Formats: sequence, C-alpha cells, structure tokens
Amino acid sequence: MASNNLNSNLGLALISIFLLLSNPISLSEAEPEPAPAPPTVWDILPKYGLPSGLLPSTVTNYSLQNDGRFIVVLESPCYVQFEYLVYYEKTITGKLGYGSITDLKGIQVQRFFLWFDVDEIKVDLPPSDSIYFQVGFINKKLDVDQFKTIHSCRDGVTGSCGYSWKSVLQLPMPTNDIQMLITE
Repeated sequence: MASNNLNSNLGLALISIFLLLSNPISLSEAEPEPAPAPPTVWDILPKYGLPSGLLPSTVTNYSLQNDGRFIVVLESPCYVQFEYLVYYEKTITGKLGYGSITDLKGIQVQRFFLWFDVDEIKVDLPPSDSIYFQVGFINKKLDVDQFKTIHSCRDGVTGSCGYSWKSVLQLPMPTNDIQMLITE
C-alpha cells in the first residue's frame, strides 16, 4: 500500500514537471514590465518650481542635460496670447535651474509693435503669485496664474478684427495704382 501512494505521488510529480517544462513561456522568458513613460516637459517644469504653462502644447521633443541645459523642439514656430503676445521659435534653448531659466533663446514678447527677446525667467522662492521675465535690462513682474495651464499655439499674429499685423504694416498702395484698379 505504501508503494501505491509512492507511485501515485511520483506520477503526480512527473506530470507537474512535464507541464511546467512544456509551458512555452518560462519564467526567464516572460516579458518584462514596460518601462514607465518618461516625464513630459510639462512634468519637469514644476519639479524646478516653475509653472508648466511656460511652454505651449506643441512641444514634440526635449532634452535635458545633467547641468540643466535643455533643448525644446516645437512642431513649428507659433504664438500664444498671455498678458502679452509671446512668440516661440521652433527650437528653444536655455539652462534650467530651480526657480529659473537662464541663457534663454527662442522666446520673444511683443510690446508696442516691437519684439523683444526674453533672456531669463524667474519665480520667487518660496513660490508666490509672481513670475519675472528679464527682457534686456527690463525685469517685468507678471501674475503666475496665467502660466499654470498649458496653452495652444496659433500660427500667426491676428488682431481682434481678424486682420493680420503683416497686412497693417505693409506699405500702402500708391493712389494711381488704386485708380487703375477701379477703372479696370
């Protein structure tokens, strides 16, 4: 009787081993869990104490070096309306530090029909309701709330009437050319 129990236990053990070995995926071949998605540029900015809405929604790629130097690539150059109209080049570079972006290239702001390069962006530490933009020797303080959401880009500069600034700034047509158009 002891040999019957031994034979049945041995039979179960052999069947178990056979099933385990015949399984097409062994433990060593199991697919590893997918790596977590890398953080977006909008995830990184708050980690440096900056609002995520400093960059538009059209970022396609970015790289961040250990020393804080970064490159951000947009789908194309574009404009975003904050308190001031801001122009983003296709490629934006700078150096990211906690509470600041220095050596900034690729962002301009419009003031009185003129465009000025934004050289630096800073926030108060500890954080407050203000953000500072260095434009040449001018330091402009703005409300940080307008930079907390990520904004969509637009391709061109249009006024509230729908006219392009380019058409407003074009040289006027000489009156004799206008007269020719009317008589034709």
